[in-house]
Amino acid sequence: MRTASTFRHRLALSLACWLGLGLPLSAAAQAQAISEYGMKAVLFYRLSQFVYWPSDEKTPAPLILCVVGKNPFGASIAQLNQGVSGIEVRIAPSDPHACHLLFISRSESGNLDSWLSRTEGRRLVTVSDIAGFARAGGMIELPVEGERVGIVINRKTAQRKGFEFNAQLLRLARVIEP
Repeated sequence: MRTASTFRHRLALSLACWLGLGLPLSAAAQAQAISEYGMKAVLFYRLSQFVYWPSDEKTPAPLILCVVGKNPFGASIAQLNQGVSGIEVRIAPSDPHACHLLFISRSESGNLDSWLSRTEGRRLVTVSDIAGFARAGGMIELPVEGERVGIVINRKTAQRKGFEFNAQLLRLARVIEP
């Protein structure tokens, strides 16, 4: 008999594989095992496809994904962005307010409250793998759960900013409403 945890694990693995399909990766990159941050890079890059932007706004074009703090993705994020139009990736952006999805790296865990305060009045999706990020007021947390990357969504924060998520993503995620 399958438990809810096993079912969720299989769904998350299926989503991760589905999210990774069609990415313009080199043959060498495809041959390597995907690291934790390789998988997180794919999830961060593809999250925008599962976000419904506020009803009074169109999906931004180009979509700007930003990483603040020490870049944990290395070259993975750049590989994902090769040959893809409509999405721009900025590492350590000079103006994080120009971002649409903002990844706050673990190196910024000491500044988390500051980052969340800076994004409070902005319409952008906050993402991180800092433990407790979603409970602290971030929108999407990508924790490692056993041998997989999980997805935790703070739906209340997202809704307060006018964002909603695709049902597929919500089924795979652990949704919290602190």
